[in-house]
Amino acid sequence: MSHASWIKRVGAALIDLLTAAVFVVLAFVLDGPVVVAPSLDPRTGQVVPGEPSGGGVVYWTVLLLGLAVVGYHRWIQAGDTGFSWGRRVLGVKLVDADTGTPVGAGRAFLRDLAHLVDAVICYLGFLFPLWDAKRQTIADKLVQTVVVES
Repeated sequence: MSHASWIKRVGAALIDLLTAAVFVVLAFVLDGPVVVAPSLDPRTGQVVPGEPSGGGVVYWTVLLLGLAVVGYHRWIQAGDTGFSWGRRVLGVKLVDADTGTPVGAGRAFLRDLAHLVDAVICYLGFLFPLWDAKRQTIADKLVQTVVVES
């Protein structure tokens, strides 16, 4: 197994994040929350915070649709084949560290959750592939996965 370079891993992650960003931007454009400026209560003379508006059904529907799409390609598709959309574009795939086979949707999901550990230590966990022999992040080590050239 030839382990994927750090730059390919970052590129694949950015492509995957771009997918999620499209839905977030679309939700805000279509029906995003807008906060009304504070006003003065005529009876008491006190400043009253504005009531938030927007963030209705369209907003939440688009965000939930985005979560479903991202969940499909990051967890189900990547778990079954090793490829998310970004990994497929850059020719790398996620596999079990011992067997080299796809990890399944559950472990792909747990790996994404485990990336919180990579982030909580000032994002240093995402730099581990630069010096690690198997080019693994801390999340990869926790769920026993590697990203390899396909």
